[in-house]
Amino acid sequence: MPESKSKLFNDQGELVVPKPVVGRLSLYLREVQHLIRDGRETTNSTELGRLLGVTDAQVRKDLAYFGQFGHPGVGYRCQELVAAIKNIMGTNTAWNVALIGIGNLGRALLRYKGFHDQGFQIVAAFDVDDRVIGTQVEGVDVYPIQDLAKIVMQQSIRLVTIAVPSHAAQAVVEQVVEVGIEGILNFAPVTISVPSQVRVIGVDLAMELEQLAFTVVNRDSKS
Repeated sequence: MPESKSKLFNDQGELVVPKPVVGRLSLYLREVQHLIRDGRETTNSTELGRLLGVTDAQVRKDLAYFGQFGHPGVGYRCQELVAAIKNIMGTNTAWNVALIGIGNLGRALLRYKGFHDQGFQIVAAFDVDDRVIGTQVEGVDVYPIQDLAKIVMQQSIRLVTIAVPSHAAQAVVEQVVEVGIEGILNFAPVTISVPSQVRVIGVDLAMELEQLAFTVVNRDSKS
């Protein structure tokens, strides 16, 4: 059975599971979903490890943080494992998400179908540009930022994605924190400050490319 969520956090509310494990949990979910689409009913730690480039022992250790999922002689039942991981990740129910910033990146995020496939629905967008306020972009209504509190309450929004210029990010964050947002996905290439109860994940695409370049350069230097 999956571990209860309360046991995944210490008395200070800090996650006791290593972040790399949580990251791999999402990857396990994707791979098992792919297997289901291919008609597979079961898998095992050896196959999942091969697909993700880790050992079978690592797969078993990662999943053991959250409970016991395997069956002797069977391995993992795919549908059962997907349901368990979604329950752990909190994506077994749909999440309404707001997007702030309807520039090129914001529009690309609205076109991305992967959010919906994993249970996230962007239900409202916000901007300061009068040319887009009051319109729909990719089927999503665009509101003035002044309407944030009202729309968040109406749509039961707990997560926000920020795709604004770096100079505007902190001010936007302060606004979303004030209206009770609990989680922020920040695409602005800048570090933002939030209260301890708010969770932030930053996605800096240029930084990711820098990390990739670093690994390529250092691999070549050893060859």
